[in-house]
Amino acid sequence: MDIIIEPKEHLLGQIRVPGDKSISHRALILSSLVEGTMEIEGLLEAEDPLSTYKCLQELGVEFNGDWNRLEVKGKGLRGLREPDNFLDAGNSGTTARLLLGVLAGQPFFSALTGDSSLRNRPMGRVTEPLKKMGASLDGRGSSTLLPLYVRGRDLTPLRYTLPVGSAQVKSALLLAALFTDGTTEIIDPFYSRDHTERMIQYLGGRMKRKNERILFETPLTLQARKIQIPGDISSASFFLVAAALAPRGELLIEEVGINPTRTGILDVLKEMGAGVKILNEREYNYEPVADLFIKSGAPLKGIEINAEIIPRLVDEIPVLAAAALFAEGETVIKGAGELRFKETDRLSALTLELRKMGALIEELPDGLVIKGKAGIRGACCSSQGDHRIAMSLAVAALFAQGETVIQGVETVQISFPGFFELLKKITS
Repeated sequence: MDIIIEPKEHLLGQIRVPGDKSISHRALILSSLVEGTMEIEGLLEAEDPLSTYKCLQELGVEFNGDWNRLEVKGKGLRGLREPDNFLDAGNSGTTARLLLGVLAGQPFFSALTGDSSLRNRPMGRVTEPLKKMGASLDGRGSSTLLPLYVRGRDLTPLRYTLPVGSAQVKSALLLAALFTDGTTEIIDPFYSRDHTERMIQYLGGRMKRKNERILFETPLTLQARKIQIPGDISSASFFLVAAALAPRGELLIEEVGINPTRTGILDVLKEMGAGVKILNEREYNYEPVADLFIKSGAPLKGIEINAEIIPRLVDEIPVLAAAALFAEGETVIKGAGELRFKETDRLSALTLELRKMGALIEELPDGLVIKGKAGIRGACCSSQGDHRIAMSLAVAALFAQGETVIQGVETVQISFPGFFELLKKITS
């Protein structure tokens, strides 16, 4: 499906973005492992969380209600059933990697696959440490690619240092640790997003963090407690950047998760000169939440985004690249090599598509160099099958000279159904 974006001068509104995708995955998985029935409010109803939901149904989990308010009948840690079919993670790397941690400790055989894109994304960073915990895994590429076959068994605690800043790897190991007896220690020098740690603690887990070290004591029983999902800051980022780039207007985004492992986007926008304010701070199930306000019209400047902050804004790099197109001076992004292993190679995709719009952009092995104020013009662009590329191109197109056609925008269903309707609402 194609969409045409016309340039705009004014942006105004008060909106809410859908529930956080990362937290939605974890809420579905952990609620399935509690003793008792629990309620989840505000789940993201999009293709990626739906993949997790369907896999859990195949594993015998019962759900009632709708995605605004879902009731989950927990099966306990070892109450899942052996699936009759392949578990299909679709396009969701989070579904695949987190479920591998759960399946490794179940007393049955299972097989996990995904779509053509996911079957080519690296799984070795998860399967290697899981094998060190005693997991029995087999599959393509010496167990580094889907489909993967899992013969569940009792696992042993692990001491492991994360080689990359990946919350998916960390979460898979913490979920596998639920099926051990002892202390699992994860060293996370990257301080990657910590939704899994917070949710396990909220549900009764004994977990401590000392600087880079996460200590998780088991065995335990997860307690059924209501979970409320805040708005996704990654989804909010597209509107924050659009508001920052608009010549006139202001925007309030309500009930956004501001977990400190995810707020790099706010720090970067402030450093670039955007007038972002955090209002009405509160907490939902150990997750900090606030309303975000941004006033348009402030000139932006190019900055350097380095490896230290990348884990806190890895999903926001595409839309920050769009912001850099209109900033004064040069923006340099380094330490973002992880973007080559997403739904597409996002560094290559951004370079290719933004050059169609006249961008002066250089692709680095682990990042980008973007010269601002190059005279961005409308063009015919492609999403490259990546939801975040599609939405980032739409933000850039709002402030280009002339109309832009973006092809393949159906991919936004992966994380943000209704994105284009909401964008139209605040720019009409």
